[in-house]
Amino acid sequence: MASPGPHSRFSARVGGTPASISEAAGQVMAIAEAHGYDKAARFAVRLAVEEALTNALRHGHKGLDPGTPVALDVEMLPDAMRIVVEDQGPGFDPAGVPDPTLDENLNRPCGRGLMLIRAYMTEVRHNQRGNRIEMTYQRPAP
Repeated sequence: MASPGPHSRFSARVGGTPASISEAAGQVMAIAEAHGYDKAARFAVRLAVEEALTNALRHGHKGLDPGTPVALDVEMLPDAMRIVVEDQGPGFDPAGVPDPTLDENLNRPCGRGLMLIRAYMTEVRHNQRGNRIEMTYQRPAP
């Protein structure tokens, strides 16, 4: 891979194994590090990327062929990192995901990944179908 400039892109198709998710997240981290993102920023981005890919493969691709890949696109901007994860499933309603911090949901295994993504990323959007998440991490001011 060429040395990243002030504006660069990375795209991958990620398979349904933990190793594939870890490899893709590692590639995103290498790009973030090359662009001068500090350790805390890289942690936040890695967590969000891993959660988004895991959710897409576990929930979005439920019932699909296990080899069906998820699209990962990363765009580095001068002061931000934009990450898009899109699965090939039917989608979901993000507003319908139960709040995992409510007492009645503490033992339910759903919603935590989305909560973490929202906590660590500056902006999180979903397409209308609900099979694409767009996340932006704004670089903190020095």
